[in-house]
Amino acid sequence: MTASMAVTEPDLIARREGGAGIIRLNRPKAINAVTLEMFRDIEKALDAFEADPAVSLILLEGAGERGLCAGGDIRALYESSKAGGDLGRILWREEYILNARIAKFPKPYVSFMDGIVMGGGVGLSAHSSHRVVTDRTRLAMPEVGLGFFPDVGGTFLLARAPGEIGTYFGLTGQTMNGPDAIYARFADAVVPSARLPDLREALTRVAPGASFGEVRTLIDGFATGETSGPVAAQRQQIDRWFAHDRMEDIVASLQRDGSELALATLKTLAEKSPRGMVVTLKLLRLARQASSLEQCLVQEYRAALEVFASDDFREGVRAAVIDKDRNPKWAPPRIEDVTEAMVAPYFAGIGSDELVFNQDE
Repeated sequence: MTASMAVTEPDLIARREGGAGIIRLNRPKAINAVTLEMFRDIEKALDAFEADPAVSLILLEGAGERGLCAGGDIRALYESSKAGGDLGRILWREEYILNARIAKFPKPYVSFMDGIVMGGGVGLSAHSSHRVVTDRTRLAMPEVGLGFFPDVGGTFLLARAPGEIGTYFGLTGQTMNGPDAIYARFADAVVPSARLPDLREALTRVAPGASFGEVRTLIDGFATGETSGPVAAQRQQIDRWFAHDRMEDIVASLQRDGSELALATLKTLAEKSPRGMVVTLKLLRLARQASSLEQCLVQEYRAALEVFASDDFREGVRAAVIDKDRNPKWAPPRIEDVTEAMVAPYFAGIGSDELVFNQDE
């Protein structure tokens, strides 16, 4: 491929290969970070593939060697927030509706969660019916480090992880490897990355009308069978530390423990937005009571609109993405200074009527 040809390739490639409707995120230099236009193009591709009887299944993949997707286009959201724009309202509404559609898509939807999978990339893959991770997978919901919270249905997924594993990953933003992701119920099968091309080829040969079970059996034929990673071995301590409903109590529990792992976890939490952690913990507890992914997405959307207007979000993105000094100045700077009055607007119900899901899906 010549350089001029590469320049003309779109950010989202959608085409049929055999029986597979391929959706390829195609911004490899940005680790396939997803833009609003890409979300819209995915919607169009799903419309076409759903209606095409020759398409047996969907296959989501990322271009390049670094990962499926590093998340949403945070820089664009930062610029819009700073200018008092409305990109957050528009992008998150369309993205969350797409997340819900993926979860209910009527044909098998296979995601290759190879390499880096974060934020918006989790939303496009972890709600799919067949979630393939590899030995190279590095999956995370690191939003609390941006003054945000795990969105794209992340609260729904994290709240359904075993014990307090989801609370741990949501508040620390720590990275899961492939087996960790299986254990946390973010994925279904570990396939060695070297075998992905062969699995991909096999998926393109799946006949129209194949059942979800048949696709699962095919994938299992390539899988290692691993079901738990390093974090599973720490489950007992994590459950004890993160069982509380207040951040102050989680911190106190870690301080009382004093072990090397507890102190390392405290150090990680100390880097995050205090307000972001308090909001995240409340959203995770609400998600446990939620009856559906859609209910969690509505709760997330309400909170996201408040995040978009907040100084903490702009400061978190500035420190991580714009200036890259890794030294955010959170407001307030301490967990104990986060008041009920500060947190209440995230749960006020603003924007509740904007997130309308297709009930026929």
